[in-house]
Amino acid sequence: MLFGGRKSEDDTVVEMLASAIRRDISFGVLRPDQKLKLTDLRQSYGGSNHSMRETLRILTSEGVVEATNQRGFRVTSATEDDLRDILLVRLEVEKLGLKRSLEQGDVAWESLVVAALHAVSRADAIVQESPDDVTALEWDEACRDLCMALISASGSPRLTDMAAQFYGQSRRFRLALLREGRIDFAARATRRALLQEAIIAREETRAMSLLEDEIGADLGA
Repeated sequence: MLFGGRKSEDDTVVEMLASAIRRDISFGVLRPDQKLKLTDLRQSYGGSNHSMRETLRILTSEGVVEATNQRGFRVTSATEDDLRDILLVRLEVEKLGLKRSLEQGDVAWESLVVAALHAVSRADAIVQESPDDVTALEWDEACRDLCMALISASGSPRLTDMAAQFYGQSRRFRLALLREGRIDFAARATRRALLQEAIIAREETRAMSLLEDEIGADLGA
């Protein structure tokens, strides 16, 4: 029988570095297409050459950092074409995940979705009342939890991983909308109330349409 080992100190350092760099990419501190030099990153974030390289490898696998031909790294681009491509993939993956969850999900799944919807409503209220980087990240995490809850009964770990990856790639665009005051919170509340009704009633066509509208609004489409 195989057992998992404890996380090493290096693993913990890499997680902390990845979280910090991921956050700064999300908020635009590290700009799209910006070159990421190890010496500069270590000066700003700490860590060893080894831990920083491992951090960049992880962020590359997530699609928020790219390896260049010169064996360096840069922040991925954030063009309108990138946004359209992320929107396309998110729609296909999350709609498939919701479809399978509607077919296979039980009462426990419904309860998970309802709880996630409630958490997003609270996060919406908090980020409107006290907008700062901390509440923005908490709001985004609540939105992510809802995305994952909706597809959690799909029965496909790979589909779930893909949804999480592209949700993460869309974070920069979503937080930019928030900073620019372009989130229609009233429309979000109405749409998600209708989505909850459709899920409880297992109305697949209606739920799919509402999810599509939600993802489009999430990315300003």
